[in-house]
This record gives sequence, structure tokens and C-alpha cells, in this order.
Amino acid sequence: MKFYIAFLIFVISQNVYTQNQPNTNMLPFQDISDYPDSYTKENLLARMIDGLGFRFFWATEGLRPEDLSFRPTPEARNSEETIDHIMGLSAMILNCIENKPNVRSGEETSPLSFTDKRKITLDNLWKARQVLSSSKAKVEDMKIIMVRKEGNQEMPIWNLINGPIEDGLWHVGQIVTFRRSSGNPFNSKVSVLSGKVRQ
Repeated sequence: MKFYIAFLIFVISQNVYTQNQPNTNMLPFQDISDYPDSYTKENLLARMIDGLGFRFFWATEGLRPEDLSFRPTPEARNSEETIDHIMGLSAMILNCIENKPNVRSGEETSPLSFTDKRKITLDNLWKARQVLSSSKAKVEDMKIIMVRKEGNQEMPIWNLINGPIEDGLWHVGQIVTFRRSSGNPFNSKVSVLSGKVRQ
């Protein structure tokens, strides 16, 4: 009996997840036009993450190898290196929301494929917003924990907002600019105001 109850809960949770998620490879943040009915600290922070996830989804949708390798100057990161950085930032966001330490700086590059990096980044952001949407989450209990050789450093949730979240938005904007420069512009039907694609 316990097995059937657990299985039923799993099926229901998967059904709810798929109803709220896109059909495109089951990646989250294709559409964020739905929003909470209440204004709580946790919902507002989750909505900031929604905005980052939505912009990242569409900024990286349909990138070609020539887009990923584009860099405006020899000294600048290319688009894929920028995606590596955003992936690191998404891990920092999730770790902060889950009160886990960050042992990496977020600056590392990754040998993973672009498809995997994109999925990991979106999944990290989705998990963070799901924790914030749970009844157990309390923003005032969250902090960034940075593991350093000289000892751990803790920062309040404010640093999550002006740090990884806003830095992620900054770098998503770079990807949008870079892809335009490499001849593959951002989908003009994507409305960041409404959080959906115009028909």
C-alpha cells in the first residue's frame, strides 16, 4: 500500500511539473506568465529567479557553434565561457537558497556540452525557485556561504540579489548582444514584460 501511495504522489508531482513547464525538452522557464497570488519575501525572490531563468532560456535557445565561440575582442569571454559563468552563478543561487556552502567560485569553465550546461543552469534555477515556493522556506534564514582557504565567509541574502542574481542578468544580456553580433539575433517575439512568447 505504501508503494502505491508513494507512486501516486510521484505521478501527481510529475503531472504538476509538466503542466507548469515547457514542452521543449522539458526545460523550465520557457513561459513565466503565471505568477503567485500573494506577495511574500520568498515569492518576490522566486520571481527574480523566474526572470533570470526566462531570459537565460531564450537568450540561449537555438545557439549555434559559431554563436558559442563568438567573442567581441580577444580578451573577452566568448558566449560559451559566459554560459559557464552563469552556470556557476546558478549553482551559487541554489546553494544559498538551500543553505549549502559554495566550494567553487563560479568562474570555472566546464568540459560539458552546451546542451548539458544549459539544462543544468535552468534546473538549478528551477530547484531554487521551487524551494522558495515551499511553505518551509524563510528568506531571513538564507545566506551565501563561501568556502575559502582562510575560512568560510557568510553573507546575507542581500548579497545573493546584488551578486549572483543580478550578475546572471548582466551576463545573459551579453549573450543576447553576442548572438546578435554573430548573426543569430534573440527571438523578437519573446516578451520579457509578459514572460511569454507573443503569437
